[in-house]
Amino acid sequence: MTFPWHLYLMAFIYFVAGLNHFRSPRMYQKIIPDYLSNPKLLNEISGVAEIILGIALVIPLVSAYAAWGIIALLIAVFPTHIYMYSNPKVRMGLPKWILLLRMPLQLALIYWAYQYT
Repeated sequence: MTFPWHLYLMAFIYFVAGLNHFRSPRMYQKIIPDYLSNPKLLNEISGVAEIILGIALVIPLVSAYAAWGIIALLIAVFPTHIYMYSNPKVRMGLPKWILLLRMPLQLALIYWAYQYT
């Protein structure tokens, strides 16, 4: 089975995003909603998950499972987008309209991952 270039692109994006959780942890910890405890641990878990899922996407034996994992991860982090939109202290200087557009973008990312399940 030949893998399309866009699968490799997705894998690369998640791998690099996962690494970024460790390069800039405070940025990610800041946007984790207040009602969730231990932002440091949650950031590390999501970073490791993105790295592992990014790698797993290009392994034919587990790529479909990785795509389902990405869908689950995208759903799990969705409250972060709502939190950023509703809390001016964590917006990172982004205008509300951009933060609002990020929410349907999650659906597009879920659809993209679903193509490989």
